[in-house]
Amino acid sequence: MIARSVLVAALLACSGFAVATFPRSVLAFLLFQGSLLVIYLAAIPRWLRWALLAVALLVMMPLIGAYNGYYLEVATQVGIFVALALGLNIVVGLAGLLDLGYVAFYAVGAYSWAIFGSPQANVVFGGGFPLAPGWFYVFLGVGLAVAALTGVLLGLPVLRLRGDYLAIVTLGFGEVIRVLANNLDKPINLTNGPKGITPISRPPAPFGVPYAEYFYFLVLLIVVVVILVNRRLEDSHIGRAWEAIREDELAAQAMGVPLVRMKLLAFACGASFAGVMGVVFSAKQVFINPESFTFLESIGVLAMVILGGMGSIPGAVLGATVVTVLNLQVLKGLSLWLNELKNAGVTILGYSLADLPTQLEPAKYERMIFGMILVLMMIFRPQGILPARRRQRELG
Repeated sequence: MIARSVLVAALLACSGFAVATFPRSVLAFLLFQGSLLVIYLAAIPRWLRWALLAVALLVMMPLIGAYNGYYLEVATQVGIFVALALGLNIVVGLAGLLDLGYVAFYAVGAYSWAIFGSPQANVVFGGGFPLAPGWFYVFLGVGLAVAALTGVLLGLPVLRLRGDYLAIVTLGFGEVIRVLANNLDKPINLTNGPKGITPISRPPAPFGVPYAEYFYFLVLLIVVVVILVNRRLEDSHIGRAWEAIREDELAAQAMGVPLVRMKLLAFACGASFAGVMGVVFSAKQVFINPESFTFLESIGVLAMVILGGMGSIPGAVLGATVVTVLNLQVLKGLSLWLNELKNAGVTILGYSLADLPTQLEPAKYERMIFGMILVLMMIFRPQGILPARRRQRELG
């Protein structure tokens, strides 16, 4: 046990040292991320596991960001998608309600702060906007409440639907929200249509902390809260009621599970996490437009949940991390590396890479690679990388 603990701590230290020594190396940063997974899975004392993860995320990650700010941006994006995946995991993984329009709740939260945290609200309500940056913290609650209410409004008409029919309705709902954001610039200009809204106010950063570090710690704090809420819900009678509905709706109803209330609660809980992250996203990006909330974003979050393991909290975290890193770091890193070889005039087996068409850049095949991953997962490991204990027993 002691030797294993020392090895895990040494791996974390070595990976951090590798990133500091080679700040532009994608492999070094992937090694650091992999060391976090090793720490989580290793058979070491629980207190040591959480202590090492705390050191890695609270101390080492901001230091790595000082060497390469892009890595801190990747970590922040991972945190945002982890919260989204955990929210969708409640709806799809626990309650078994296939939701293909989840990004709509993300958009609702983002636009709630974007409108009032920018001069855009002056067009509708007269003067007095944007609100002071401190209102951002109030709007974290507003975004949560508005998204939860939207989730209930979506849940009400689809209570009798299940399976493919529910998926089609939620897909339509996601598109309705995007189209509304695209067209609500007339007759009253609420969303500024396809031009989007900018500049959006950022919250006041305490102690003059740079915004990159500030948003990293804010997202990390929200992710911790979301994980704790998920864990409490999973172990509660509500979580067991959701699982009963997922396994057999009729049997659950016969056992006294209130279907209407539980389904609405699942939609509201899942949507609320997306609403909060939408507010953070709009403040972080300073600019949003309807193209930030397309159907493909919903599919991306669903892919994270399926890849990690439906109904599994660690699985949703891992799935969101893998997909986001693959998208933001690995594929783009491969494209940059390929461009460097092309610019250097490298020739392989008599073929000059300078003649390679730009259509073959790896970053342009992001969706295809995600699709292939999902197909392979469904064939070889349908329970996901880190499945929930119950599902692991069913499919093991």
